Amino acid sequence: MPRPFRFGVNLLSSAPAEEWRAKCRRAEALGYDVILVPDHLGMPAPFPALVAAAEATERPRVGTFVLNTGFWNPALLAREVATTDALTGGRLELGLGTGYVQAEHDTAGLPFGTPGERVDHLLRTVEELDRLLGSPEHQPRPVQKPRVPLLIGGNGERMLKLTAEHADIAAFAGARSVAGSTTGALAPLTAEELDERVAAYRRFATGRAEPAELNLLLQLVAVTEDRSAAVQDLLSRVPQLTEEQVLDLPIVLVGTVEEITAQLRARRERYGFSYLTVLEPHMEAFGAVVEALRGE
Repeated sequence: MPRPFRFGVNLLSSAPAEEWRAKCRRAEALGYDVILVPDHLGMPAPFPALVAAAEATERPRVGTFVLNTGFWNPALLAREVATTDALTGGRLELGLGTGYVQAEHDTAGLPFGTPGERVDHLLRTVEELDRLLGSPEHQPRPVQKPRVPLLIGGNGERMLKLTAEHADIAAFAGARSVAGSTTGALAPLTAEELDERVAAYRRFATGRAEPAELNLLLQLVAVTEDRSAAVQDLLSRVPQLTEEQVLDLPIVLVGTVEEITAQLRARRERYGFSYLTVLEPHMEAFGAVVEALRGE
């Protein structure tokens, strides 16, 4: 049996307290299962934003999507994770990534490092979090046992191997970093390229005691009867792809609610994606899809 669908929304824009609470309550009313916050300069600080989200809502879990691990010292991060899990009543999901925006590290005065160095730091962080939060002597204590659920996102071979070994949730962005960019420019993966990345992850995950939940971050959601018009802006930014290829991109959902729900069922069958995350600008449009797929 396929894993049931689960839906998250990544909230990108900060807001005064009551506006933030209202936004989180709206996500809950639309049926989202997880309220998420990224970790970029110029966006809300993740952990206080998640505590506020949990206080404003009753049902959704809350999570980081994803922490820029290069910003964090593992011991200090363990304190943040344990405190946030306690203050949210055990609703926290911890998402980690290597970081991909060099300009943010430059602004923060932190080393960016090579891709290999960033993966090394992520691995050390995961191992230290397990050691620290797994110790009964660590204070504060998280609520969830044996640990806060861990989501790891990445595309490269080492990242997929690390994800297969350590993560409860394997997250796929459906895009790759553009070589030489310091601002985090991304290029989408085609359907066939994502097939290969998921297959590589599954090879590394052979022998897991429990299969991980697979997550996909959706970059464009448009509920419309004119699919062609909805992708023209994106098409202009990826001139190497045809309109048909853009419409087939795994990170793109365009069509009527019925067409989109069919697309998501097909992607769950093809790739195993049951946990779908949308960006804040698409929260309202995707709400109708969440309602249509509730319980599947």
